[in-house]
Amino acid sequence: MRPEILFPLFAPVQTLPGIGPRLSGFVSKVCGPNIIDLCWHLPIGFIDRRYSPDVANVLPGSIATIKLKILDHQPPKSRKLPYKVICGDNTGEMELVFFHSRADYLVHMLPVGETRIVSGKVDIFKGKVQMSHPDRIGLPEEASVIQTIEPVYRLTAGLTSKPLLKAIKGALLKTGVLPEWQDLTWLKRQKFPAWRDALLKVHAPKNESDVGNNSTARRRLIYDELLADQLALTIVRSLNRKKSGRIIKSDNGLIKKIMDKLPFELTTGQKGALNEILSDMAEPYRMLRLIQGDVGSGKTVVAFLAMIRAVECQLQAALMAPTEVLVLQHYKTLKPWGEYIGVNIEILTGKDNKAHRKNVLDGLINGDISIIIGTHALLQDDVHFKDLGLAVIDEQHRFGVHQRLMLNEKGKKADMLVMTATPIPRTLMLCAYSDLDSSRLVEKPAGRQEVETRAVPTTRLEEIIDRLKHTLDEGARAFWVCPLVEESELMDLEAATDRYKFLDSRFKGRVGLLHGKMKPSEKEKVMKSFMEGELNILVATTVIEVGVDIPDANIMIVEHAERFGLAQLHQLRGRVGRGIKSSACILMYSNPLSENARARIKILRETDDGFRIAEEDLKLRGAGELLGTRQSGLPVFRMADIVSHQDLMVAAKDDAKLIIERDPYLNSKRGEALRILLYLFQKENVVQTLRSG
Repeated sequence: MRPEILFPLFAPVQTLPGIGPRLSGFVSKVCGPNIIDLCWHLPIGFIDRRYSPDVANVLPGSIATIKLKILDHQPPKSRKLPYKVICGDNTGEMELVFFHSRADYLVHMLPVGETRIVSGKVDIFKGKVQMSHPDRIGLPEEASVIQTIEPVYRLTAGLTSKPLLKAIKGALLKTGVLPEWQDLTWLKRQKFPAWRDALLKVHAPKNESDVGNNSTARRRLIYDELLADQLALTIVRSLNRKKSGRIIKSDNGLIKKIMDKLPFELTTGQKGALNEILSDMAEPYRMLRLIQGDVGSGKTVVAFLAMIRAVECQLQAALMAPTEVLVLQHYKTLKPWGEYIGVNIEILTGKDNKAHRKNVLDGLINGDISIIIGTHALLQDDVHFKDLGLAVIDEQHRFGVHQRLMLNEKGKKADMLVMTATPIPRTLMLCAYSDLDSSRLVEKPAGRQEVETRAVPTTRLEEIIDRLKHTLDEGARAFWVCPLVEESELMDLEAATDRYKFLDSRFKGRVGLLHGKMKPSEKEKVMKSFMEGELNILVATTVIEVGVDIPDANIMIVEHAERFGLAQLHQLRGRVGRGIKSSACILMYSNPLSENARARIKILRETDDGFRIAEEDLKLRGAGELLGTRQSGLPVFRMADIVSHQDLMVAAKDDAKLIIERDPYLNSKRGEALRILLYLFQKENVVQTLRSG
């Protein structure tokens, strides 16, 4: 279904001259398999080869392109020594130096008595002018081709710049004039060139600004990429909104009964979010809403009230959370409320015994269980509902998009609510979550304590132990979070176990250990002992990062804080300050601190505003690392950088919205051109969806 005009651009790279099977593998690895992928592989710098002095006047350290006569070949007497080719012009001599090169190749390339154009970096060694491994060697008639400004591209092992340059030049020759898909007034205001002109310009840089992210030609191409992405998201969102759902609307009074009994009043933000959710549920379309709030902003109670609305309408609700600790936490919080209003709430994890599991599965299918709280176990094939009306996902960035859909599909036209305690920067909301409606909780519930944040080097461990002894004697309770070891759950566990043993030797019988490998019953036992004050210190891996709610815990110690991301440290800090005691967060770090780690710790000490912290984290780490591209469903852009191109992202979102409002099926003249844009950026599925209405 791809338009014929794009056929040449989607031919394999192997169809280009000089790109055989071996080279095409390397080119595909670094750029992609098709000719269009070479076009999107933009230069990261340039080499100016226009400097063309004679040998006597060449500047050491410069890149020079010189016309030389080949005078002599000097093969090495030992394999460890270089092969030298002596060349010269009428002002002096120069040595071309080659290590581990074949003599027959060099004799053929640089025959004695002939003239060649040679380009590369010049140095002086033992008083002699030298060029090691010239970048370019050509015939005199090729001078104008060699003596230019040459773009520099990202390479991969096995691929050198010369064949990649040739491939990209070949790819650019395959591009033709395409119909203009951008709004002409916008193009003129931004001074953007036409698509093909922009492409040719970015691959022929003349100065530093041409290879920067903000050159006019680059911004044109980047805006094309962002518009294709936003247009695809807007189409998906528009079609999702048209999917029929069910009207979930009731005045049975269960919500009112709970609201009257709550020991606190909902914040303005909580009331607003709840109203938005209940309004969505009352519509005949499926709800897909994200509720994001800082640590402790009260998302769970809002989600619970939404689940109660489903129950009021004789439907079931499911709450899926990423860890057993968090599932247990939710269950303990919500189970008594369920009992108070006569609603059966149950729990399901991957480690339940057979009898419990069978009872739960039977209860879900016959409707005895109204609300189920569980881990990924809810996604298993044997989990069936009588009538699932609302699916809630907590800490949704821990689940892939397909998992979100799998839970949703357990119901007939079920509504979906996703929650995150990691505030999402506005830019990420635009590019990764545009298919969701969003509610933000910015206030903290009344009574939340300020948490004093301090940074202390690990060399002061004994000092921290002494201080901790003093505060524990006064009734404090402390979390001690062990260092994060990249991609090694086993090493995380070892670090936590070692620290537990050390602390237990100092505070005998007062220390507990919590990690992801423990059985649910063991975790529950440790948490219970910590909550009830039998244990004063809980040593843990990052399993306690989200959702753990122990009001009496008022000290958080994070070991090797420099290994954690900003948002993660903010999450950990949010585990304390929930009760009436003054609270502290100690960030222990190892010197020397990187600039990035120093910046993270500084920001944490300055603010407890999760939304500001999220924005700073995005700037420091970039989007992919911030959310984990694979898990978040975050788009992988070829040219755009969502941090530095926020202005273009916002413009693309607004433009996409306007396009779909005016021309929902892209049938206008501009709409037809926009379909080509979607194909160009491989959004074929969206175009197919449009075609099917």
